[in-house]
Amino acid sequence: YTKEKIMAEVIRMPLLSDTMTEGKIIAWNKKVGDVVKADDVLADVETDKATMEVNGYVDGTLLYIGVPAGEAAKINQIIAIVGKAGEDYSSLLDDTTESKPVEKEKAPAAASTTEETPKTATITAAPAATKVTLPAGAKEIRMPLLSDTMTEGKIVSWNKAVGDIVKADDVLADVETDKATMEVVGYEDGTLLYIGVEAGNAAKINEIIAIVGKPGTDVSAYVAAEKNGANAAVAAPSAVEAPAEKTLQNEPQETGNGKAETHNEAIESNERIKASPLAKKLAADKGIDLKKVNGSGDNGRITKKDIDGFVPATEAKPAPAANEQQTNGKQEIFTGQEGHTDVQLTQMRKIIARRLGESKFSAPHFYLTIEVNMDNAMAARTAMNEVSPVKISFNDMLIKACAASLRQHPDVNSSWMGDFIRQNHHIHIGSAVAMPEGLIVPVIRFADQKSLSQIAADAKQLYAKAKDKKLQPNEFSGNTFTISNLGMMDIEEFTAIINPPDSAILAVGKIKEIVVKKGEGFGVTNVMKLTLSCDHRSVDGAVGAAFLQTLKKYMENPVIMLV
Repeated sequence: YTKEKIMAEVIRMPLLSDTMTEGKIIAWNKKVGDVVKADDVLADVETDKATMEVNGYVDGTLLYIGVPAGEAAKINQIIAIVGKAGEDYSSLLDDTTESKPVEKEKAPAAASTTEETPKTATITAAPAATKVTLPAGAKEIRMPLLSDTMTEGKIVSWNKAVGDIVKADDVLADVETDKATMEVVGYEDGTLLYIGVEAGNAAKINEIIAIVGKPGTDVSAYVAAEKNGANAAVAAPSAVEAPAEKTLQNEPQETGNGKAETHNEAIESNERIKASPLAKKLAADKGIDLKKVNGSGDNGRITKKDIDGFVPATEAKPAPAANEQQTNGKQEIFTGQEGHTDVQLTQMRKIIARRLGESKFSAPHFYLTIEVNMDNAMAARTAMNEVSPVKISFNDMLIKACAASLRQHPDVNSSWMGDFIRQNHHIHIGSAVAMPEGLIVPVIRFADQKSLSQIAADAKQLYAKAKDKKLQPNEFSGNTFTISNLGMMDIEEFTAIINPPDSAILAVGKIKEIVVKKGEGFGVTNVMKLTLSCDHRSVDGAVGAAFLQTLKKYMENPVIMLV
C-alpha cells in the first residue's frame, strides 16, 4: 500500500434504535467524488422503527460507497469512506463486517481490487509499514450513533468486566447521549478483552470503547499502537482510556419494561450495592445515599421506584459548605460570603448549546406574531373531553391545527439543505418538553393523519417517557415542525430558536382574559398569542403569515379541522 499517511475515515452503519440489527440504505444523498462536510447527511437509512439520516461527521471527499441504495448493512458494517481526493483507501477495507460483495464500479479506480483483505486486517492503516493489526478473531466495539444529533457519548456504567464472557445480544454499557441514557450492545460473541473508556468519561462517535475476542488473546500491542498514533487512520482512544488489565465491576441493567436483568453486583464505596443505572443517577441528583435505601427489586436491588418513594430517617444534617448549602434544590446564602457553584454540562446540555447556537447564528431568523381568540376552542375542548377516552389539552389542539395548516402550506414544512430546500411530504410535529438536564423534543409522527384523541394519547405517552429518560431515537428525531409552549408557565409571549432541521418553530403563550367592546357595551374574551420563528432561507414572510392565518382560522373554529 502507499507509504503516505492514510487520512481517510470509514463510516459504519450506526445503531439507530435499540432493536436494530441492520439498516437498509433508502437513498444516498452524496455520490463518490462529492465533497462532504461533517454535518452533511450522507444517506437515508430505514431501520426497524423509522427512516433516519446518517451523518458522516467527517470533512473530505466521498471516496467509496460500500452498500448500494436498496440494500441492507449490518450494525458497524462499513458503508462509506471519506478522505482526500484520489487517496488510496484499499487497506481500510476489511471483510469482517461486509455482508455482501461491494459493487466495484461505485469506487474510484484507485481503490479497485479483486479481493478483500483477510479477516485479521485492521480497519485502519499505519503511516508506515509497521501497522499493528488486531489478532485473529478479535473485534472492536465502537461508540455507536445513538441519536441524530449525537457527537459523543458518556459511559454511565459498564455492565461487563474484562474477562467476562459476552453474547452478541448482551448490553455491554449504559451510555448517556444528548437526549437519553441508552444501552450499547456489542453484537459479538466472545470474551471482553479490553475496556477503552472508563465509566464517567465520554467517547466520540466511532471511537473504540471495547474489544471482544477469544479468551487469552493479547491485544496490548494493538492498544499501544492506537494510543501512540501508530495506527493513525483511526482516532486514538481518549487520554482517560483504562488499561486493558483493569476490571470494572458489573451493574444490573433495568430494561424498558421495568424488569431487571440480573448481572454482577456493582461496587460503590468498596461495598456491594445493587441498583439500576437509572436509580443511581436519580439518587445522585437528589443527594440520596444508596446505602440507606431498601431495594424492592430482585435480591434487594434498588430501582427507580425505591428512589422516588425514599423518605430519609430523621437525623442530624451534615454541616453545610463554607459558603452555601443546598436545601430542596435551593441555595442558602450566607451574608458577607462570596461563592459559586460550577455545574458540569450534561451531554444533553452540550448538544443544546451547540445545535441551537448553530441554528441561531447560521439561520437568519424572523418572527411573526398573531393573536388568536380562544373562546370557541375552550368550549370545543370542554365538549370533546366529555367523550374523549384521553384528556385533550390545548397543546394537543395546537398540534392538530398546525398539522392541518402545514398540509396547506408545505413551504413551512421544509428543511434548508444547503444547496436545496427539502419539502417534506410527511408531517411530524415535535413538542418541546423541559427537563432538569435541558430540552428534549418528542415527536408526534404523521400528526395530520391522527384524531385529537390519538394525538393526546401519543403525546401523554411520549412526555412520560421523556421525563423517565426512556425515549428511543425514533421518538425524538425526524421532526418537520416544532411547537414550544410556555403558556402554562404564565408567559404571555416569547420567541423560540428554530429546532434543526425544521424551517420554523411556533412559540405559544398563555390564554389571557381581556376586556373588549361588544355591541353597545363591553365584555370579556380569551386570547392567546402565537409567534412563528422562520428561517428566511427557506420561508418568506408572506408564506409564514399565510400559515399563521390558516392556523388562526383552525383554532378560532376548531370544528373545521375535524372535517
